[in-house]
Amino acid sequence: MDENNRITITVCGDGGCGKSSITLRLVRSQWTSEYDPTIEDSYSVTRTIDGIPYYLMLTDTAGQEEYRGLWAASNLQSDAFLLVYDITSANSLDALEYFMEMIDIETETRMDSGKVAPVKIVAGNKCDLQGQRKVSARDGLDWARARKCGFMETSAREMVNIEETFALLVRRVVEARRLAAGDGPAHRTAALPPPKESEFASYNAQEKGDEAPKESFWNKLKCW
Repeated sequence: MDENNRITITVCGDGGCGKSSITLRLVRSQWTSEYDPTIEDSYSVTRTIDGIPYYLMLTDTAGQEEYRGLWAASNLQSDAFLLVYDITSANSLDALEYFMEMIDIETETRMDSGKVAPVKIVAGNKCDLQGQRKVSARDGLDWARARKCGFMETSAREMVNIEETFALLVRRVVEARRLAAGDGPAHRTAALPPPKESEFASYNAQEKGDEAPKESFWNKLKCW
């Protein structure tokens, strides 16, 4: 496969936020409720996006503080970073600052040397757990925007925005490469407004056994 179609992605975030669940959903279409702390795992998968096949090389990294020192320099060489937090844990969003600081240093280094800056997307995972939510979608979006990151809300359990998140990462890497090569302005993926509270209410009603269709909620929960 053409080297331009190879994209490296590092998945990072606090322990227990669902990094491995997101990764395995993409690679193997699997989900497990068992939590097994990851030190570092590597995967590869091919996806066709906008009619073009891409070879994605994923690194699922350690989130626990005792393992963060094992972060290899190679992790920071990735084309893109997916920074994951758990919407039911405000501390998991705060924990992203550790990873963001390292990524920002890497970004400055690349910019100074004329290389393509890495793409960053923040993912608020476990959005199916609305009753336990501690971080609102608006707070997650504001946190991401303040740090010049894209933003998604995902659910590995319900397979919400998993494929879409990685497709967005790929598109933004392609855009960044195109701009760096001087091929003219790239098309920026349009943002969508956050879901309305009434849409979350529709999901919550279905959870309680009402007849509101669950699919209508998930179909409206997209990226912004």
